[in-house]
Amino acid sequence: MPSLGADMSAGTLIAWRKKVGDHVTRGDIIAEVDTDKAAIDVEVFTSGVIEKLLAQPGEKVPVGTVMAIIREEGKPATLALQREAVSAATPPGSRVTPPSVSAPAAPAPSMPAAEPGRIRISPSAKQLATELGVEPASVKGTGPGGAITREDIERAAAKRLAAAQAQPETVADRQARMRQAIASAMARSKREIPHYYLSTTIDMSRAMAWLAEDNLKRSVADRLLHGVLLIKAVALALREVPELNAVWKDGQAVQGQTIHVGVAISLRQGGLVAPALHDTDRQSLGELMRNLRDLVKRARAGSLRSSELSDPTITVTSLGEQGVEAVFGVIYPPQVALVGFGKVVERPWVAEGKIVSRPIVTATLSADHRVTDGHRGGLFLATIDRLLQDPGRL
Repeated sequence: MPSLGADMSAGTLIAWRKKVGDHVTRGDIIAEVDTDKAAIDVEVFTSGVIEKLLAQPGEKVPVGTVMAIIREEGKPATLALQREAVSAATPPGSRVTPPSVSAPAAPAPSMPAAEPGRIRISPSAKQLATELGVEPASVKGTGPGGAITREDIERAAAKRLAAAQAQPETVADRQARMRQAIASAMARSKREIPHYYLSTTIDMSRAMAWLAEDNLKRSVADRLLHGVLLIKAVALALREVPELNAVWKDGQAVQGQTIHVGVAISLRQGGLVAPALHDTDRQSLGELMRNLRDLVKRARAGSLRSSELSDPTITVTSLGEQGVEAVFGVIYPPQVALVGFGKVVERPWVAEGKIVSRPIVTATLSADHRVTDGHRGGLFLATIDRLLQDPGRL
């Protein structure tokens, strides 16, 4: 089970998209998982053949728990899979050499009486109970002497799943879970991360003029929004101040080798997610606009991919559409920085000794003081400003 955010401790398997024996390639969707925020498509991170599916639909699986076993390409199948293949390949009625018998099998010893308060359960049934998340103490055994069998565990898991499906989660329940998840992540962030905050105002006249001219060359469906210029400027600025493109892991900053800008997206039912635009710095503005529209659409439809939630190396948030002129965000762990943008507003501006009216945007930086300081943060904001003064090169 992948970690799809700092606020995630477990996910509920909704369904498998692949079955045992299927060949999968890195990036294929193997399962659908429900989290506190949305239903997520989980991707495969290696290529090979699925040998075993360990988690069951309806099961709540802790982060880091093995859900499936995939035999990588070029590696031999496990003994269990080889036996299954031989069994499946044996024609009905074919002769199979029986195992040699040297002596009659001894009768199985009778199960001793259970000690008071002790649960009687076979090792295989106990392991299955752990895999399915069933508490043996809540199961009535039907085996010899009241022992709990694998069938008892399977029936208990099926009843629990049926009960969960009979009481579908309401929109209010989903909103409450999401708010709890967000609260947990933000409380952790403010408790563990020593934030510092910087802000600057940026003259957007050149960027807005260039945008208007460029959009005349595009179809209505392909026209750019100024937010794409801001996102691209952030991505390119990270090349010059790479310390901010990192995650805090095991007590130290781990710098990202690629730039995946997470974009905060508000959801219609309330709450927000911040999935990644992969390789943001390498995309053209047209590609970014198309991918951003697709990301927003899928986020609100609940069809994000697991890598989009686990890969962001910095987050950009904007409340300009809500009329907010400046936003000082809370860093989303394990990231070490967050950039905020307000709405573009007309303000008096001094240019060449004259007071003129210019479109202005306020850019803010929330950063982790364990990783950077105000000097590097200020350089980062100045770099964003410089890049936006030459929008044709974004």
